[in-house]
Parts: sequence; structure tokens; C-alpha cells
Amino acid sequence: MTTHDGGCLCGQTRYRTHGEPEFSIVCHCRTCQLRTGSAFGFAAYFKDEQIEFLSGNRKTFEFHSDESDRWIRTEFCDTCGTTLSWTLEMRPGFRAIAGGTFDDPGWHGITRQIWTRSSHDWLAHIDALPSFEKAVY
Repeated sequence: MTTHDGGCLCGQTRYRTHGEPEFSIVCHCRTCQLRTGSAFGFAAYFKDEQIEFLSGNRKTFEFHSDESDRWIRTEFCDTCGTTLSWTLEMRPGFRAIAGGTFDDPGWHGITRQIWTRSSHDWLAHIDALPSFEKAVY
């Protein structure tokens, strides 16, 4: 089984994934923009049992979506604040791993982009990917 390791900026918190993700996305929603401080979020979604946290401590922040009122729990390193993963009420049994935190962030590619209605005008979409104005899983 393929494994991929990753972790936070300071190196305190490390994880390992086992196998392939169910899907990988670029998300343009406003929540991901605020959560990452960037134009979009980039994530690989795995089943919970495919992820092993190896070291470090994580803090959790939970909030509810403006549109659906469903919760999103973001986990981040308690030392440096790097967002490592999140879980979604709408996707039980799965955990997203922040794509940029993998030691090799490009190994899994992207299978779709979502919440394109919230993307910035100056951001060119990746035309070859399936694109959705709202969340589609």
C-alpha cells in the first residue's frame, strides 16, 4: 500500500496517509479563502482509517457554514498554526488533508474544483477539470 507523509511548518506535527485519496479538490469557497489566507483550498480526501497522526498536538476549530449551517472542523498544529486537516458534517467518515502539507504536495493531482461561484475574477480556472458552482462530492 502506498504511503505519503506530511506535516506542519514547524515540523512538530506529522501524519501519514495510506492508499489513494477518494478524491482531491480545489475549493474556491469563502471559508477556504479565509481558512487558508489564500485564493482557494487544496485538499485530498481520505477515509478516516487511511490517516495516521504520528507526532505533535492539534487544536480544533469548529464553525457552521453560512449557507447550510453544517459544521466544519479544522485541525491545525498547536505550535505553528498550520492547517493540517478538516472534517465535514456532510462527509462522515472522511478527512481532508491540506494538499500543501504533504512532503510531496503534487503527488495526488486534482480531480475537480468546487464553489467556483466564489472564485476570484483574476483566477483562471483549470478548464480540464470538472467544475461546480457549489459543493459536489
